[in-house]
Amino acid sequence: MSVRRIVPGKKRVAILISGRGSNMQALIQAAKHADYPAEIVGVFSNKSDAPGLEYARANGVPTATRSHKDFASREAFDAVIDATLEDWEVDYVCLAGFMRIFSNGFARKWTGRMLNIHPSLLPKYKGLHPHQQALDDGATVHGCTVHWVIPELDDGPAILQAEVPILPGDTAETLAERTLAAEHRIYPEALRMLASGEIAPL
Repeated sequence: MSVRRIVPGKKRVAILISGRGSNMQALIQAAKHADYPAEIVGVFSNKSDAPGLEYARANGVPTATRSHKDFASREAFDAVIDATLEDWEVDYVCLAGFMRIFSNGFARKWTGRMLNIHPSLLPKYKGLHPHQQALDDGATVHGCTVHWVIPELDDGPAILQAEVPILPGDTAETLAERTLAAEHRIYPEALRMLASGEIAPL
C-alpha cells in the first residue's frame, strides 16, 4: 500500500502531456525549489511512449497513461482523466503539449483549476501552427500566453504573457525555438503566482 506524500502548504499539481513535455520539465524543475508553492504530484499522457513520461519518472513524479483510442467517445476518455486527477487529489492541472480537445463537461468541471500555455500572444493566432501564422501575417512581435482553460479552444483569460521579437530571416522553426525559451520562463512563474495566492483563481 502506497502512502500519499503531502507537502503542507503546497498546491498539488498534475501535468498532462502527449510528447516530450518540455514545459512539463520546466515546471518539475521549478517545483524542486523549497520555496516554490506547488508540487507536481503526477503526469498523465494519452500516449504510453511519450518521452516526457520517462523524464517525470526519473524525477520521482508518478505517471499514468491511457490511450484515447481505447474509448468510444471523448467523454469516456475524459472520465478516465478526471478519475486520475481526483485520485491524485490535485488542486490545479497544467497542460503541457497535451494534444487533445476536452469535452465541454470536463472543461467546465475544471474551469478555474486548469492552465495551458499557447505559443502566441492570445487572442492572436489560436489553434495550430501559430508561428507560421505570425510570419504569414507579417508580424514583428510574437510570444506566448499562459491562460485559463475553458470549453472554447484557446479562449480562456490570460494569466501571463511574454513577447518574443520576430527577426529578419526567421522561420517557423527558429521562431518556435525562441518562443519555447519564453514559455519555459513564464509557465512556472504563472503557476507560482497562482499557487501562492498572488493572483486569484478564475
